[in-house]
Amino acid sequence: MVRLLSDENFNGRIVRGLFHQRPGIDLVRVQDVGLSGVDDLAVLEWAAQNDRIVLTHDRNTMVGFAFNRVVAGQPMPGLFMVDDLAAIGQIINDLLLIDDTTEHAEWANRVEYLPL
Repeated sequence: MVRLLSDENFNGRIVRGLFHQRPGIDLVRVQDVGLSGVDDLAVLEWAAQNDRIVLTHDRNTMVGFAFNRVVAGQPMPGLFMVDDLAAIGQIINDLLLIDDTTEHAEWANRVEYLPL
């Protein structure tokens, strides 16, 4: 099982679909943990401190900041860069597959692009 954190602008329909398909999925939103309005660096730091893989659509800054953490030797539990133009059902299925078939630690220091 993976532990996820969706960033502030992540598609809420994907989040709702994940909870609908798997009510027990370990997913929190930045809004749920008091991170609304904070910058990407703070989101990645919180994710690292709480060992959560970040779900984002933000390819402009989040990916670079995640790679910078890895290069600097800082913890980075993982980042799933989700194509915001991909079919929502495909993204939900991919995330459920990841949750079913992988261990959380496998994603450390990695940036992966979805859909698979």
